[in-house]
Amino acid sequence: MTPDQVFSAVNLVALAGWVLLAVLPGRSWANTIAAAVIPSLLAAVYTGIVAVQWGGSEGGFDSLEQVARLFANRWLLLAGWVHYLAFDLFLGSWEARDARLHGIPHWLVLPCLLLTFLFGPAGWLLYMIVRAARGKTVAVA
Repeated sequence: MTPDQVFSAVNLVALAGWVLLAVLPGRSWANTIAAAVIPSLLAAVYTGIVAVQWGGSEGGFDSLEQVARLFANRWLLLAGWVHYLAFDLFLGSWEARDARLHGIPHWLVLPCLLLTFLFGPAGWLLYMIVRAARGKTVAVA
């Protein structure tokens, strides 16, 4: 498979998880798929790409220039994208579970999920604002 084909496949898989979170929020099986099954699959794809591509790659994490050189390799760029897909979906599934646990209406969580899907940390921040506005505190321990 080419990086473009893998990109298309992992996007569809991740999108399926987001649809489950949005459309079937109260179903435990849907949350299990979105929170564990799909992120695990994406993590396996990520790990496979990194294992095969890392050794011969240029770049690293010591500077922005090195990161740019690292991501010049299309496979490692894809790995970075899969990393985002896995963690954002995992974060969105946490938002959905946490909202149910604290009685936050799903219609308030939907914009957070959309923003998390599109812009990761910005969606989490919105969820934390919604959570705080509903009087729910976050334990740091």
